[in-house]
Amino acid sequence: MNHILRQCIRFCKNWALPITMALGVAGYFIVSALPVSLEGRAFLSKTVGIVQPLLIFCMLFLSFCKIDPKTVRPAKWTVFHALIQSAGFVLPALVIIQTDLTDNAVIWLECAMACLICPTATAAAVITDRLGGNLKTVVAYTMIINIVAATVISAFTPLINPASGLNFAHAFGMIAAKVFPLLVAPFLLAWFVRLYLPKLLQVILSVRDIAFHLWIIALALAMAVTTRALVHSHVGLACLVGIAVVTLVCCIFQFVVGRAVGQRYNDTISAGQALGQKNTVFVIWMAYTFLHPVTAVAGGFYSIWHNVFNSWQLYRQRK
Repeated sequence: MNHILRQCIRFCKNWALPITMALGVAGYFIVSALPVSLEGRAFLSKTVGIVQPLLIFCMLFLSFCKIDPKTVRPAKWTVFHALIQSAGFVLPALVIIQTDLTDNAVIWLECAMACLICPTATAAAVITDRLGGNLKTVVAYTMIINIVAATVISAFTPLINPASGLNFAHAFGMIAAKVFPLLVAPFLLAWFVRLYLPKLLQVILSVRDIAFHLWIIALALAMAVTTRALVHSHVGLACLVGIAVVTLVCCIFQFVVGRAVGQRYNDTISAGQALGQKNTVFVIWMAYTFLHPVTAVAGGFYSIWHNVFNSWQLYRQRK
């Protein structure tokens, strides 16, 4: 019996990501089938909206505690990655502005734009650390690409969607208010703990894999939110299939190119995660705020693709 229990525990540890993804999807359908009132569902949705940022904050704080902020420096591949992401947004935007496309074509291009410019996921630091990559370069790039993305998106979305009435300053302020608190606050808190609470820092560092376990919980919630977005998208089948293909191509492209660029600087894992693993919650928010609302579905699909790839990477590392 003990042997079987150990085997089950080992199996769950080895396949934590796909199991968590499946539980997140199943959890959404189970909750949907329960006889819960509209007020109860609204409360549950609000609770998830509060818990997710808190988990992200904690994950970043724990990751930042592992590094000395004074040693965080941008990697040599940072410029290449930032240019790739910026071009991935600007070029399709110019096509949309200058040409008369069908509705589906515009949606597919906007999905590609959103997936390519989207900043690095906050959980990328957790996976990079798990895979043995350079945590410092990923943290530095996460900070930088959020500023770059805010600037590029703010400059071009008023041109793509002039009816929104947004200008550069207003759009930049909205993005900054959305993403910067979750980046800057845990960074400053970790720095404070490192400087003034060294004993607490040692306790935090002594607990292994806590950031990864928090990310597992966050992933289950993210998959439930992704499933809800897909179920309630009300998008035609042809358009939905097109979005799935576009997001898959974007995911493969960014992981492959990111790893290829990083290999030149002996930082393959970190560069691949920095470009390929995305803050898909940001994609969904950006779609509803600046682009065609249907584009939000891209965030759901991309969440599936990059987590499948991460599962494969962790499996390969075990082997």
